[in-house]
Amino acid sequence: QDTSCNQQRTIVIPYVGTILGGLVPGELIVIHGSVPDDADRFQVDLQCGSSIKPRADVAFHFNPRFKWSGCVVCNTLEREKWGWEEITYEMPFQKGRPFEIVIMILKDKFQVSVNKKHLLLYNHRISLERIDTLGIYGKVQIKSIEFVSNSDPFLWKGERAERGGCKYQGVLKMSSSFTINLKSSDSKDIALHLNPRLKNKVFVRNSYLHDSWGEEEKEVTHFPFSPGMYFELIIFCDAHQFKVAVNGVHTLEYKHRFKQLEKINVLEVTGDVQLLDVRSW
Repeated sequence: QDTSCNQQRTIVIPYVGTILGGLVPGELIVIHGSVPDDADRFQVDLQCGSSIKPRADVAFHFNPRFKWSGCVVCNTLEREKWGWEEITYEMPFQKGRPFEIVIMILKDKFQVSVNKKHLLLYNHRISLERIDTLGIYGKVQIKSIEFVSNSDPFLWKGERAERGGCKYQGVLKMSSSFTINLKSSDSKDIALHLNPRLKNKVFVRNSYLHDSWGEEEKEVTHFPFSPGMYFELIIFCDAHQFKVAVNGVHTLEYKHRFKQLEKINVLEVTGDVQLLDVRSW
């Protein structure tokens, strides 16, 4: 059995592989696989070694369970004793269907998305430095396991998509800021300018109308971004305002200053962000 976790073929389960070089903040673990029709549960464990007796500590135990309506249980095993369970009563996996799990390593927590949708956060209970093994067990089929470092050179600069999307998914680079603009193609006007600035934890909103910027709006109860994190940002447009949610949590509202909403047909994304997906509906 291979001990490297970068795999591109069908992987035998149970799988236990060494994490070469350990884990660092900003790194992604990307797992592609599928759930068998008879699955009852499976688990992905970030372990401190591979000992069976005594059982190695498990820093992060990610355990989808399919009984009843289904849930995802997360926990930590230390000195052969489980801690308190953190249960997410949402089941993003479907029997007989493929999936993509992305585990983002952050300085103080793990962030998990499934099929490009944010699922959960789990605070570290064991230091990252101790994690050196990835284990996958249970009724699951795994096609590939990949590690993506934060130095991988995928950066969007000034890309545009017609018909401004409402849902954005991406990964923040370990840097300062990024911008989302909703614009009209027949003028210089910017109906909505979103500019999260990570260094100062400021979320700027504004509009560019008649060749000048308006007054900035900065108030937000909680700054939702951190360097290296995976995020899903949704912009909902109603008759009076834009509403913005990040990772499923309502973050802000912005009253329309640009009134001709039907003319907004350009999306512009710039800055230090890796854009994974854009959708509109």
